[in-house]
Amino acid sequence: MYAAERQQEIVRIARESGRVDVVSLAAEFRVTAETVRRDLKTLDRAGMLRRVHGGAIPVGHFELEPDLSERESTAGEEKARIAQAALEELPADGSVVLDAGTTTGQLAAAFPLAAELTVLTHALPLAARLADHPAIDLHLVGGRVRHRTRAAVDDWALRTYREINADVLFLATNGFSPEGGLTTPDLAEAAVKRELIAAARRVVLLADSSKHGQEHFARFGRLSQIDLLITDTGLDPATARDIEAQGTEVARV
Repeated sequence: MYAAERQQEIVRIARESGRVDVVSLAAEFRVTAETVRRDLKTLDRAGMLRRVHGGAIPVGHFELEPDLSERESTAGEEKARIAQAALEELPADGSVVLDAGTTTGQLAAAFPLAAELTVLTHALPLAARLADHPAIDLHLVGGRVRHRTRAAVDDWALRTYREINADVLFLATNGFSPEGGLTTPDLAEAAVKRELIAAARRVVLLADSSKHGQEHFARFGRLSQIDLLITDTGLDPATARDIEAQGTEVARV
């Protein structure tokens, strides 16, 4: 296969899948990783892809924030495993903050009915899932609700989270990497996430491996601020070691 043919195929895969990574492309086309990196560099210069850590994404996808329903249908099995593993991190009779997200939503849906916890969240779907748990002391944090994520943002939410000191935060993100940190497309959501990190003694990040290497407009934290990352086995072991070198424990489930 000529380079031009291979590059055309890379663009097609990126548009269908939302992103491509160097390792998978090298295996797919039976070429070296360096050859793939040259292809991605060529396509980036041509404006057909945008390079990110470990791969590339289609132009126009970089700041696209999928709707909640679209995100709920992505990596469903991986998110379910991550949510089940996260149950082990629930404190006994303690306080928990749940960030807005589809994986944190799966965690909320998996909460035991008899769990005796104080739970705070600014995410309407998560609050609805926990509202019928009689042993949970549920607090819904208010603010302006973003339609795309069904989450409260802005001053009211920020002030509330500044006033608490929770045992565990279950955090969500749109992208993460050792170099780029934690990112999300929206500045208002990023501001809330910063306050969430400051509001908890232990921070557990729930993020499937497809989010690794994704970089978005608003950076809200560093991986070194995360105590535990729960992800799936799609995350490369070498990358997991790089993250652990920053002081973050990594669980691949």
